Amino acid sequence: MLKQFREYLIKTVHIKTEHVPYYIKWVSDCYTYLQHQITHTLNTDQRHHFLKHLSKKHEDWQVKQADYALRLYNFFLSGREHGRSRNSLNSEDEWRRLEEKTHKAIRLRHRSINTEKTYLGWLRHFRGFVGEKLPQDLEGTDLQDFLTHLAVEKRVAPATQNQALNAILFVYRHVLQKDIENMLHAVRARYKRRLPVVLTVKEVETIFDHMSGIHRLMAMLIYGCGLRLIECLRLRIKDVDIEQSIVIVRGGKGDQDRRTVLPERLKDDLIKHMASVRLLYDQDRNQNIDGVALPDALEKKYPNAGKEWGWFWLFPSKSLSVDPYTHKVRRHHIHSASLQRAFKDAVIKAGITKRATVHSLRHSFATHLLENGYDIRTIQELLGHRHLQTTMVYTHVAAKNVLGVRSPLDK
Repeated sequence: MLKQFREYLIKTVHIKTEHVPYYIKWVSDCYTYLQHQITHTLNTDQRHHFLKHLSKKHEDWQVKQADYALRLYNFFLSGREHGRSRNSLNSEDEWRRLEEKTHKAIRLRHRSINTEKTYLGWLRHFRGFVGEKLPQDLEGTDLQDFLTHLAVEKRVAPATQNQALNAILFVYRHVLQKDIENMLHAVRARYKRRLPVVLTVKEVETIFDHMSGIHRLMAMLIYGCGLRLIECLRLRIKDVDIEQSIVIVRGGKGDQDRRTVLPERLKDDLIKHMASVRLLYDQDRNQNIDGVALPDALEKKYPNAGKEWGWFWLFPSKSLSVDPYTHKVRRHHIHSASLQRAFKDAVIKAGITKRATVHSLRHSFATHLLENGYDIRTIQELLGHRHLQTTMVYTHVAAKNVLGVRSPLDK
């Protein structure tokens, strides 16, 4: 068995050949110490018992290496078990019912359509991993092995692994009614902190010069107000107060509302844009098209509110589409891919080599405010960050030294 584990470490996990003997040693020592058969998986308590014994005479890095080796060996053994039982039961109907229940549970909690697609996609990946195992027989170790599989074999990014964890945990909690959080001891990929991509003021202006029409207006609004892409797309006519120079973001990240500043430079363009949008709105009303979608249960409470001018999209799509929730044919806002493509083309034409995306405009908004002397608390409120620590990342990319520190070399 250990010989097969050796091949698994080299070919699948890509452990360096010179380190493999140590992994084998930790596994062998553990099973010898516990007097456990080498073909049987260990539970969490058994592993912790051995690691506690190991920590008395070994360094911390050796204990961590042994812990990693034992997790990998458990995952290796569980993979063999999955392979033996994959064709044992026909559970197609059970998994289809589980997917339907998950779909209803997501809709019941008013999650976004993107979250719904993501969660159901991970559920199908998870089903492919566990094979023909029935949903009611799923345990915490199945999710543990799946997360280990993603981190070790697929080498996914930490954010992707966390996304998979949230999706499958949702199924365990709200559909299967199982509490497994205390059983999760996956081999997680380490979170790597990255500094945001920030554009200079000159680079921002150069990108805008290579954009035109509605895409240019949207990009300038995102930069000028510090909006997220989805927040810009979801703006309604009533959310823009030109007189008071305020943009109201409703239901932002964390379902929080906030106010941000409206640039004076965009007021004339927005007035002209709203006039063209009004023509599209009048066209929909003359053709008696269903009103735009409203958040939560407002459509039931105010059936005609979706047909009011104030609720109309600030950036409506030119074509009608089917609402995935109500299956009504109505007008939605512009698709995010449209602006993303236009922005990417503008970055290339501007000759900018930074890996800039539309979200880089929001990063640039915060950084440029910081460089201009605005306090970090004000920037936090404009961005809608819940924690100040999130906003503090911009102090690391600001061109101006906000701490006033001078290098001794300059003397």
